[in-house]
Amino acid sequence: MTPKQQAKKLLAEKLIEKMEKRRFEASYVQTKEEALEKVKSYLKKGSSVTWGGSMSLAEIGFNDFIKDNQDYIVLDRDKAKKDGTIKEFFKDAYLADYFLMSSNAITMDGELINIDGNGNRVSLLCHGPENVIIVASMNKIANNVDDAIARIKREACPPNTIRLGCKTPCAITGICGDCLSPDCICAQTVITRFSRVPGRIKVILVGEELGF
Repeated sequence: MTPKQQAKKLLAEKLIEKMEKRRFEASYVQTKEEALEKVKSYLKKGSSVTWGGSMSLAEIGFNDFIKDNQDYIVLDRDKAKKDGTIKEFFKDAYLADYFLMSSNAITMDGELINIDGNGNRVSLLCHGPENVIIVASMNKIANNVDDAIARIKREACPPNTIRLGCKTPCAITGICGDCLSPDCICAQTVITRFSRVPGRIKVILVGEELGF
């Protein structure tokens, strides 16, 4: 293990302690491959599984693993859009056994900070699915809530609007314009500081850089 890897591991251990006080279940893995195996260890065969739009999940190989997987009841938002069953999808998603996502940022005190457009991702984090599994790399750690929000608007929002083809100032300039564009993806800001249900939110911290 390199000194940089060791430093990330030590930081993760401190974060895990703080997250557990907030009644999150938290763990640390070094690699993308280990992250996917950790996700798999949570999923029970025959359970219903859905996920939010996340580059981190795609990068660890989760999307390839779950789609058309006969071991689970797969609730695929993209497929529902194509099939014209998106309303039914959202109803089923709130009753899912597992919802997977990343977190836009995590504070040094173990709070989860997320900014969303339509709000479906953060709403499922707040309420509904029995288990929420979050895969987040250590590059998303910020000192506090203000730094976390600044990080998201600087590092996550511009590339996400470009990826999604949104017509926003940040998609043109690469810099947040604090806009009120119809395509704005910064409609909801959610701070998750505590889990009312112990262990419902499971956070997998990853040593390798993932997502935005």
